[in-house]
Amino acid sequence: MRYLLRRMSQMIVLLMGVSILTFLFSTLAPGNYFDEMRLNPQISAATLASLRAQYDLDRPLPWRYARWVKSVAHGELGYSFAYNSPVAPLLWIRARNTLLLTLTAMLLAWGLALPLGIWSAESSGHLADRFISLATATLLVIPELVLALGLLILAARSGWFPTGGMVSVGFAELPQLGKLRDLAMHMALPVSALVLSALPVLVRHVRAAVAEAMGAPFFRATVAHGIPRGRLLYRYALRAAANPLISLLGFSVGALLSGSLLVEMVMSWPGLGPLLLEAILARDLYVVIGGVLFSTIFLVCGNFIADLLLYWADPRIRAGGNAR
Repeated sequence: MRYLLRRMSQMIVLLMGVSILTFLFSTLAPGNYFDEMRLNPQISAATLASLRAQYDLDRPLPWRYARWVKSVAHGELGYSFAYNSPVAPLLWIRARNTLLLTLTAMLLAWGLALPLGIWSAESSGHLADRFISLATATLLVIPELVLALGLLILAARSGWFPTGGMVSVGFAELPQLGKLRDLAMHMALPVSALVLSALPVLVRHVRAAVAEAMGAPFFRATVAHGIPRGRLLYRYALRAAANPLISLLGFSVGALLSGSLLVEMVMSWPGLGPLLLEAILARDLYVVIGGVLFSTIFLVCGNFIADLLLYWADPRIRAGGNAR
C-alpha cells in the first residue's frame, strides 16, 4: 500500500511539472491568437486590447497560470479562443473518437502479437520464425506515414473502403446494424495502419520474452514431465515472460491518445490529432495545453496500470515493497 501511495504522489507531481512546462513553453512561443487580427483594418486597436484583456493575455504569466489551474479545478481546462468555449468538452469529444480508434487497434495488435510471438519463439530457427522475423523487419522500416498513405491509395483505387472521415453523409438515416457497418468500414484503414505500425515491436518483444522463458531450467523440467506443449507455452512460459510484456502493455495504454495523431491527420479521422494541429497553427493556447495534459494523464495512468499488474503478478515485487 505504501508503494502504491508513493507512486500516486509521484504521478501528481509529474502532472504538475508537465502542466507548468507546457504552459511556460506555449506562452513563450512568439505570437498569439489575436495577432492576425491586427492585419484586418476593420478591427480597431481598442477591440484587440479588449479581447486580450478578456482572455487575460495582458496579465503576467503567474497570474494566467493560476487562473488556468482554477479552471482545471472546475473541469474546464481553460477557454478556447477559436471555439469560444471551455476546452474540456472540445477535447473530450475528440478524445472519444481517438480512443475508439486506438483501443480497437491496441486490442487487435496484442491479440495478433501474442500468438505470433509465441509461435516464432517455439519455432526458433525454422521457416515460420524466419518468415515472421522478415515480415516484422520489413514493417519496422516502413514509416507510419507511408503505411497510411499506401492504405489510402489502395482504398481509392479499389473502392473497397471509405478514404476519410468517421461516418458517411447519410449516417443518421441508417438502421442500427447499418450504422455499425458504416463505422467499421471507416475505421478499417486507420486501425490497419495503427496495427501494422505497432505489431512488429510487439511481436519481437513477445518472442524475446517467451524465448528467454523457454530457456529457463524450470521450463526444461516441465517438458520432461510430459506436459502438453500448448499448456507449457501459454500457461507457464507466457506467465514467466509476463513482466516485460506488462511494462510494454503500460506503454501501449499510455499512447492511446498520442500514438495515432499522424494517422488521424492523414486519414481525416476527427480525433485529437486534427484538433491539436489546428490549435497549434492558430496559437489556440489552452487547447494545446489541454491536449498535452490529456496525453500525459494517459501516459501516467498506463504506467500506473502496469505497476499494479506487476505488483499483482510478481510476488518478488510485493515482497520487496513489504520489506521497505
